[in-house]
Formats: sequence, C-alpha cells, structure tokens
Amino acid sequence: MSVLEGLQAKIGQELGVSEWAEMTQDRISGFADVTEDHQFIHIDAEKAKMFTPFGGTIAHGFLTLSMLSRFAETGLPAVEGAKMGMNYGLNKVRFLSPVPSGAKIRGRFTLSSAEEKNPGQLLLCHTITVEIEGGAKPAAVAEWLSLIFI
Repeated sequence: MSVLEGLQAKIGQELGVSEWAEMTQDRISGFADVTEDHQFIHIDAEKAKMFTPFGGTIAHGFLTLSMLSRFAETGLPAVEGAKMGMNYGLNKVRFLSPVPSGAKIRGRFTLSSAEEKNPGQLLLCHTITVEIEGGAKPAAVAEWLSLIFI
C-alpha cells in the first residue's frame, strides 16, 4: 500500500489530539502588539468586563487560529516518508466561541481528504476542532490544507 493509499484509508478518522495550551494574557497582548489589533476586548480587562458579555478579555480569533501550528506539533502524527510539509492554506474557518484569557485550548485533528497534487506531493486536508477546556462549544473549526513532500 502506498503512503497515499494509507492516508486515504484514514479519511474521516481522528488522527490525534494536541496537548492543552494556555491562552495567557501575555500571549494575547503580544499578539495584539504584533498585529496592531489593540481592541479593548483583547487588552483591557476592566473595559472588557464592563462592556462585553465575556467577563474579561478574550483572545483574537486569528490568535486562536495561529495556534494550529503548535497543536500539529503535539497532536498530529508525522506522515510516513515525508521529507517536509508546508502550510497550504485554509478552506473554511469558523469562530464559534470566544477564548477567555487564562483558558486552555487544544486541537483535535480529523483527516478530511488526501490526494496527489503532483508527483511526490500530497495535499492533505484536516478538519481541526479547537476545544476550550470545560467549554460547551468549540472555539473554532477549520479546514487546514498541508502540502507534504514525499
């Protein structure tokens, strides 16, 4: 069985779950500085508590999304024979619940598709559900594309 056939046999299966990562206020504030998105809901706990239904600051949606790379390191098994992999983009992203400062999040990976893009290149799509520890709904769900070089 080829690597591609092995992957295609796993379509629809959960391949892994990452370790938990804490969404600290330092991480949120650092992201605000890098992206120049200093909206009060992310950086001003008093204002966020007063003027939002969240009870305090929340992470940027794009910060939550950017954690997918970290989640893949601890939750996604390597593809057999892969020389390298590249981020190829996203098909769909939905932010379903805010991530409060101090919350822990993790990624749950399900293989959605696997195809040969070019000889020696596999295009994989994983559906990642970003869970909030103790949360009723996920923070985000995304379809993430990776190009794997074999």
